[in-house]
Amino acid sequence: MMLLEKLEKIEEKFNELNRLMSDPTVVANREKYQAYAAEHSELSPLVEKGRDYKKTRENLASAEQILLEESDEELRELAREEKAESEQRMASLEGELKLLLVPRDKRDDKDVIMEIRAATGGDEASLFAADLFRMYTRYADLKGRRCELLSSNETGIGGMKEVIFSVSGKGAFGSLKYESGVHRVQRVPLTEASGRIHTSTVTVAVLPEAEEVEISIDPKDLKIDVFRSSGPGGQSVNTTDSAVRITHQPTGIVVSCQDEKSQHKNKARALRVLRSRLLAKKEEEQAQEISNARRNQVGTGERSERIRTYNFPQNRVTDHRIGLTLHKLETVLSGELDEVIDKLHLADQEKQMSAV
Repeated sequence: MMLLEKLEKIEEKFNELNRLMSDPTVVANREKYQAYAAEHSELSPLVEKGRDYKKTRENLASAEQILLEESDEELRELAREEKAESEQRMASLEGELKLLLVPRDKRDDKDVIMEIRAATGGDEASLFAADLFRMYTRYADLKGRRCELLSSNETGIGGMKEVIFSVSGKGAFGSLKYESGVHRVQRVPLTEASGRIHTSTVTVAVLPEAEEVEISIDPKDLKIDVFRSSGPGGQSVNTTDSAVRITHQPTGIVVSCQDEKSQHKNKARALRVLRSRLLAKKEEEQAQEISNARRNQVGTGERSERIRTYNFPQNRVTDHRIGLTLHKLETVLSGELDEVIDKLHLADQEKQMSAV
């Protein structure tokens, strides 16, 4: 569909919303009115920019008409200036409109649940999993967001085989969604006497946190086991059976939480993680059924995809999806991720804009 046709349809929708919002029956229905008002607010900048674009097109057509018909050189000079300005303005407006026409991911403002797991590399992988956990919690602090540890499985040397935590705050999923995938680290382990560089991998999953209304869980579908929580090396941490393992029998998804001393709190945390995993599974199935939209984004977000390498000897971070290399490894690991995430967001927008 041509840009002008899209703008016409959007303006028609905008005018219809104006009409509905002045309808007394809609005004009396608070929920319906708020839904229409939210859509109206979302379309407003696009309509305003579209009107500017159409007016600029008219100015351009008028200037071209004068150049065709007029012989007066003074008028022709004014028309040439108007034509040049209108062409420049139109090119700028087209870029802005394409950006506005990119569908907004409605999940962007959701809170997230992140899962980091050591993959290949043994102790070194678990140590790097802990590094990534610190990186994301520091990034959250810098953005004014709140982190909550939900579950962890620590090693005796300061590493983490697995850590699950939530990040709450405006735009959490929108900025962290690009972090899903395999993160590779290349460095000399402290325990390596010969100084050889080892390569290890860690997987990261970023799940939008599901509301109870989005995912309904039938208690009959759950198998709940309680057990005594353990720490590094398997030693007992609590003297009561406070740890909880929940198995969602229809899907086979298993979630365990043991960080809290309260069985009730561990169960509540496990249900939060389970709900988010079920939402992610549902969205993935829907995406496979109705479109190949994921392939048009920056990476697929699959945990099997290697997305980034952290090379310590070269002080280098490379994001393989967009070919970005930064020689500021310590800065990135300290939580300053904006430069990487902003470029991923821009690349994603550009790909989507090309399809508008």
